[in-house]
Amino acid sequence: MKLINIDLKNVVAVGYEDDHLGFLIDRGNQMEYLEVPAPSHVYEGLQELAEIANEEDEIPMVPVSSTMASAMGYDKQRKILQIEFNSGSIYQYADVEKETWQRFLDSDSKGKFFNKEIKGHYPSHCLDDGTVMETYTVIYPKNELIKAENHQPFSRLKTA
Repeated sequence: MKLINIDLKNVVAVGYEDDHLGFLIDRGNQMEYLEVPAPSHVYEGLQELAEIANEEDEIPMVPVSSTMASAMGYDKQRKILQIEFNSGSIYQYADVEKETWQRFLDSDSKGKFFNKEIKGHYPSHCLDDGTVMETYTVIYPKNELIKAENHQPFSRLKTA
């Protein structure tokens, strides 16, 4: 097998329809959509590759008794606090010190501690839920918005 070096950092999303792979590429000052003929197993392979490439160690979760959250976890190497809210949403908070995690875990009211010490104090993101994008908009230079109506929506790839 011959291996080549491929830099895919500018590929924003990949989709598949009618025997074609669709790529949304960030060109810096514009987004470009292009299609390449390919069998469906190529797309399936790309999905599997994305899962492997974006895979991180799971954060062990601790069940908690709270009206706010059902479980919490902490990764001390990456300083990431992870909270599973009672709504089912899972959020990660970056740059959380071990001491803050311990005080959070030991607090009598997780909701009060969260609102006072965590929410709005740390960068956060909701873990991808794998939903399908309904539409996308391509932004061209000079902020001119052009609706990409000629192409069907495609699934998001999980991002880190």
